[in-house]
Amino acid sequence: MTKISGYIIDVFKRTLEKGVICIENGKITDILPAQEVEMQFLLPGLIDAHIHIESSMMTASEFARYSLPLGTVACICDPHEIANVCGIAGVDFMIEDGKESPMNFYFGAPSCVPATSFETSGATIDSNGIANLLNRDDVPFLSELMNYPGILAGDKEVLKKIDIAQQLGKPIDGHAPQLKGTDLKTYIHAGISTDHECITIEEAEDKIALGMHILIREGSAAKNFNNLIPLLDLHPDRVMFCSDDKHPDDLIQKTHINTLVKRALADGYDLFDVIRACTLNPISHYKLDVGLLQLGDSADFIIVDSLKDFNVISTYIKGERVAHQGIVTYDRVHIKQTINNFNAQPLLIPQLQVLKKEGKLKVIEVIDGQLYTKCLLTIPSCIDNYVVPDIDNDILKIVVYNRYEPAQPAIGFIKNFGIKTGALASTVAHDSHNIVAIGTTDEEIIKAINEIIKFSGGICICNADEIDILPLPIGGLMSNLSGEEIANKYQSLDNKAKQMGSKLHAPFMTLAFMSLLVIPELKLSDKGLFDGNNFKLTDLFC
Repeated sequence: MTKISGYIIDVFKRTLEKGVICIENGKITDILPAQEVEMQFLLPGLIDAHIHIESSMMTASEFARYSLPLGTVACICDPHEIANVCGIAGVDFMIEDGKESPMNFYFGAPSCVPATSFETSGATIDSNGIANLLNRDDVPFLSELMNYPGILAGDKEVLKKIDIAQQLGKPIDGHAPQLKGTDLKTYIHAGISTDHECITIEEAEDKIALGMHILIREGSAAKNFNNLIPLLDLHPDRVMFCSDDKHPDDLIQKTHINTLVKRALADGYDLFDVIRACTLNPISHYKLDVGLLQLGDSADFIIVDSLKDFNVISTYIKGERVAHQGIVTYDRVHIKQTINNFNAQPLLIPQLQVLKKEGKLKVIEVIDGQLYTKCLLTIPSCIDNYVVPDIDNDILKIVVYNRYEPAQPAIGFIKNFGIKTGALASTVAHDSHNIVAIGTTDEEIIKAINEIIKFSGGICICNADEIDILPLPIGGLMSNLSGEEIANKYQSLDNKAKQMGSKLHAPFMTLAFMSLLVIPELKLSDKGLFDGNNFKLTDLFC
């Protein structure tokens, strides 16, 4: 039997008392009061209520090596990214790899593969595929249902997926940015229970009033914590914390759900409400078999040095200490087989040329730190009757190129990336993960894209004669390198993008979302420019 003493947080009784927990066979067999205990705090392990592991560019087992020491004991994961590349085989890959680590990974059934009909993905998961996944014990929920237009239109296939989840009693995650009024009511009443896309208190309050749980997101690209944290006082039973997307350098710098807890406590929010948001609330909503420091529970908990500094000393899962003083206590998992889907051919410069037309040019206007974009109308800059980047006004060319089957690239223009020379390219490109690139010249865009093709996926910079790439052989999304190696290479590429002039906090993460059609206002898919407000393809000129 293992005994551990300290100040024990009970999230149900809302108490902080001296005590000793007794652990045997992975369970908490007793909780004893005590007069003298170690000066440390014991509390339930932290839970990320919504994350796409693939965006860390690490496999699940590798992600665990960096999140476990930060006190994360469970991640509620949407394998939507790898599923859009490799289908159910991709979901299986993530689940099996996750089982190789002690972390509690809960992978959902991706509801939107493909995400929309306005882009080309590498696979399709229809309602029959969803039924097969949700009937498995290791798939506890239906992942974020981004196709809210399908629900509003009464799409039979979309509604069938929802019906399958409801019949099996499995929760359904949502994704409804800026949805309001009757449309919001229709969406929620269809059975959608969560949303992580709110950016204002008002939007969140409307959704909570209709029965939703709100996930406060603080990721590498989208940061909504400051705006939404007042919800914790207003609706402590309806709030969870999540990352959504986490880039490798952030994780290596020891920022995960632990950081959100520390920030909330520093802002003066109630201790028990804060802990509840990242323990009890997700466990209750998703019906997880994760312990909450109660008698008979699985011994999943963390030890921190204080409730001010919130430095995680140790992390326990099923009674085993899996991390201590910032280091995991088990060996790294080595990936034996990779999975991918890549069939792109090298591009030539004439394929990127855009003939001038009458009217103004529609330009994607980036907002740093947000997934939303604006539609800017401007007079195009032209040479020899071709539209070219306007570097002085920070308008660059953007390309999305189908990587699954032969096709012509889609071309657009984008503002606020800031680079003055060179090009960036990536196969981390939500949701379908085709090749996305931005640049100052066609020559450098071509070089960057063709380097990506050479390695069947990755993130790349091209600046004059310099080409540098982080290959991502697993689905064009993840590396089989160690987390440190991935983070160091990613940070090097990030620094080079900033040396080229980008002022964005995360240039590559921002680039990854420029093909995300389900977030308004203007985006680019492999099929063309997309109007996210009206949910349809649109012309480059108007």
